[in-house]
Amino acid sequence: QVQLLESGGGLVLPGGSLTLSCAASENIFNFNAMSWYRKAPGKERDFVASINVGGRIQYADFVKGRFTISRDNTKNTVYLQMNSLKPDDTAVYYCNASILSRHYWGQGTQVTVSS
Repeated sequence: QVQLLESGGGLVLPGGSLTLSCAASENIFNFNAMSWYRKAPGKERDFVASINVGGRIQYADFVKGRFTISRDNTKNTVYLQMNSLKPDDTAVYYCNASILSRHYWGQGTQVTVSS
């Protein structure tokens, strides 16, 4: 019943920027945390970034200093600002909402970094 809709993916040159959005079907403060994950072809799903209900933020080491997670509760939306993109960032990016032991996932949005 919880729906998460990602948008903003696309093709970008190395060194470029993209902003991903995750629009939730309900108040994002209903969840303990909102997170971004990604899955590259042939690789396991990786954690990217999260923001919890208290505003605490975590980043994976491989995006630290380049990506920024933020939220706008008035729009029920979480963002991932991605700068200085590298070809290794190419993946399907997924939005995740969690509360207690329950996890909800969006359908994913493709990010391709290529020259």
